[in-house]
Amino acid sequence: MIKSVIFDLDGTLIDSMKIWYEIDRNFLTEMGVENIPDGISEKMKTLTIEKAADYFIEKFNFDVSPEYIINRIRELVRIEYEQNIPLKPHARELLEFLKGKNIPCGIATATYRSLAESVLRRCGIYDYFEFILNDTDYPKGKKCPDIFFGAAERLGTAPCDTLVVEDSLHSIKTAVGAGFPTAAVYEETAFREEEEIKKTADMYFDSLENIIGLFGE
Repeated sequence: MIKSVIFDLDGTLIDSMKIWYEIDRNFLTEMGVENIPDGISEKMKTLTIEKAADYFIEKFNFDVSPEYIINRIRELVRIEYEQNIPLKPHARELLEFLKGKNIPCGIATATYRSLAESVLRRCGIYDYFEFILNDTDYPKGKKCPDIFFGAAERLGTAPCDTLVVEDSLHSIKTAVGAGFPTAAVYEETAFREEEEIKKTADMYFDSLENIIGLFGE
């Protein structure tokens, strides 16, 4: 029985993945990289921001500090989160439904806390969540199940009763391996992994609206 829900943020609740796809390339172009490797954004999705900065330095021999890369990317994406990124379709409807059912929700994300808070507040859904957990709280990110265990503990539910809603394959694999029921949601930028996501997750939905059906009327 599902008693609580852990939501991913980017690509799950908010339509932001294209922004990250573009930001990676904009930053590398700014740094003088002419031939940007295919799949670089898919690689970045699996890394914390600190690991991504280290990867950029090693891969492209940048003579800058990890702090410079982190701060520059943060600046590039800040305006998008504060002003432009919309909710995914039916996100508010789903959250309102869960609130009506007294099902507590939390967020586990790799996104900077300040960005997560700003987009949630601007879109009017911040108060639907008990907490936001990110890589600052759990530096290993979603390659390790600790962030999901920590979220379930805060929600007061066992992993088997805590639904994880995600769009990325590596996060779904982690949650499944840790014993969480998982609902994968469609995300356009994850097309290369879509079939494996469908095979790995317990459930797959084309829309957040369809998750409502899991809870009955």
